[in-house]
Amino acid sequence: MINFSGVDFIFRFLPVFLILYSLIPPKYRDILLFAGSIFFYASGARLFVFVLLGLVVINYLFGELVYVQPGRPRRASHKKMMFAVILIDVGILILFKMLALRVSASLLPLGLSFYIFKMLSYQADLFRGEINKRPSFFQAAAYFTMFPQISQGPIMRFSQGWTEKPSNIRRQFAFVQRTVPLHKIEDGITFFIMGLAMKVLIADRLGMLWNEIIKIGFESISTPLAWIGAAGYSLELYFDFWGYSLMAGGLGLMLGFRYIHNFIHPYAACGIADFYRRWHATLGSWFRDYVYIPLGGSRDGAASTIRNLVIVWLLTGFWHGGTLNFILWGAVLCLLIILEKFVAGGLIRKIPVIGHLLVIFFIPLTWVIFAITDLKDLGIYFTRLFPFFGPGTAVNSSDYLKYLGIYWPFLAVGILLCIPVFYNLLVWKRRNPVVIALLFIVFWISVYFSSISAGNPFMYFSF
Repeated sequence: MINFSGVDFIFRFLPVFLILYSLIPPKYRDILLFAGSIFFYASGARLFVFVLLGLVVINYLFGELVYVQPGRPRRASHKKMMFAVILIDVGILILFKMLALRVSASLLPLGLSFYIFKMLSYQADLFRGEINKRPSFFQAAAYFTMFPQISQGPIMRFSQGWTEKPSNIRRQFAFVQRTVPLHKIEDGITFFIMGLAMKVLIADRLGMLWNEIIKIGFESISTPLAWIGAAGYSLELYFDFWGYSLMAGGLGLMLGFRYIHNFIHPYAACGIADFYRRWHATLGSWFRDYVYIPLGGSRDGAASTIRNLVIVWLLTGFWHGGTLNFILWGAVLCLLIILEKFVAGGLIRKIPVIGHLLVIFFIPLTWVIFAITDLKDLGIYFTRLFPFFGPGTAVNSSDYLKYLGIYWPFLAVGILLCIPVFYNLLVWKRRNPVVIALLFIVFWISVYFSSISAGNPFMYFSF
């Protein structure tokens, strides 16, 4: 049931939870959200629910010690408590990452990286005074565990869902009394259906292409098929995670939260750095606000900027996985961003199309590094992408015609949806009767394919 695209979630858990959520008074909704989220998590990760509950209690209790009341100075004890809980959270994250790497991938608790990052931001924001009113246990617990975000994010900040800034009338920060008007529910359903379709009808279909290439063997594919595979995997990962983010954002709207933008048309970016400001935007902003800027950002010259970028991107690589390909992926992206910033930045600003071309060419190549964990296989794949380094002609040099003939509709739709105007038009016209009818049809087609498939998990579940 933990899979948003599963029929158990869509037709059992979600309707029952939304009915209960709409019937109870708003002041009790955080209790219900916490209880429902724990039930949701336990249905897919029964043993690891105790890890989650333990971290919830630890972070709430430490948060009580880290919290600084408005207008009062921070004491050394606040800082010590913040660093203590950060060490606990980071230590648990590293411990389970290493167990998953050294012993078994099944030892990595579902969503661990995502909810620990929310806990870390919670502690930092309490210390900085960005949470200007003491949260209750159930407010903090609901934030840490809320089921739309528990398994894959987005990494929402506490202030985005529970507090509102003071107005001329209200001079103190106040907790939001979330209301759920019908237009929010309607928009939430719309985003949920769009995300479901992206996952089931695009990402899962393109995943079949990548699986076919793996079965053939990288040493046997032709260069055109290798490039088609790189493009297909890039689109699969994008629509898998963008689809999830749309579904999570839609669920949040149905619960009265604001919509969290996690993907801002990254393939329309004007450079590699801009791509990662748009791709998984909440993770990028998390590293910016809690790692890059505290390290000094770009304030102290080129050398410190490069150092800080290296630290951020090596941590980003490790966050995604402990195998060498993820570290290599982070290092390659770091190098590209440094070259873009210090060498090619002026040229890209003068001729923006160069930045777009760099994204189109280099991003699929970096996703190949991301996808292939075995470095030997990775080397073979790159010799197929660039055959002048390779062992010679493929066994079947026309293999790409077969797979292009099968998968071109999904590649074409994926490419079109990467162009902002098509998606924006759909969102803009979402209340048009024709669009509503189209979404209704797409929903039932998606449900059909989801019901007859093996329930393909979202790709970011493994992080």
